[in-house]
Amino acid sequence: MSDKPQALIHVVEDDAAVSRLITGTLERFGYRHAAFATGGDFLRQLRVQVPDVAILDLGLPDMDGMDVLQQLRGRYRFGLLVATGRDDTHDRVMGLELGADDYVVKPFEPRELIARVRSILRRYQPEPAADAQPPGTAHFAGWRFERATHRLISPDGVEDTLSLAESQLLIAFLERPNQILSREQLLAGRDVCALDRSIDLRVSRLRKRFEQGGHSGKFIKTVYGAGYLLAATVSWS
Repeated sequence: MSDKPQALIHVVEDDAAVSRLITGTLERFGYRHAAFATGGDFLRQLRVQVPDVAILDLGLPDMDGMDVLQQLRGRYRFGLLVATGRDDTHDRVMGLELGADDYVVKPFEPRELIARVRSILRRYQPEPAADAQPPGTAHFAGWRFERATHRLISPDGVEDTLSLAESQLLIAFLERPNQILSREQLLAGRDVCALDRSIDLRVSRLRKRFEQGGHSGKFIKTVYGAGYLLAATVSWS
């Protein structure tokens, strides 16, 4: 997938006026699009057509958007942008934890929406050839992370699979351990601005991955006013 005008965007939004605003904006910027007023219609369409990015409203008439996210997680590989009128941190965190790549709160500016769509499309671009990448498995603080499969293995051997966004964030830390990384560096220029607080939620979500099973994620440290740091020795094999 790449950031090209012909990318296909699915819009899942029951408010007809908002749906027209989003699809009209996508059309002006050259994106193909399809609109769905219910979560059920969207899920049925996925059996025959998978988009490059889906823009998902949380307040759908037939099912909660969070339920849609749960059904998508682990089954499909495409970008997910939550567009919600719920200006609530809990909903944002929950959406990211369920696999969304980003969120935007209504009302939003059309150009902000397009910037976030482009950001997500860039994340899903094909990775460089294998010979241009570092070796595939990172070892740190008793943990292992496999780049190719996104598998995270705990010190006691419990396996978990990270989402694409989580894997990209962890790789950024693993490639530069014991260095303070700013939000710009962690986002690799992908998001709207360096002050976008969604990176804080992503770091929090990644920490929770490490804390499962009674482990500690304290080696991902917050450096107030500067960014974040992975305080661990990392080796690759």
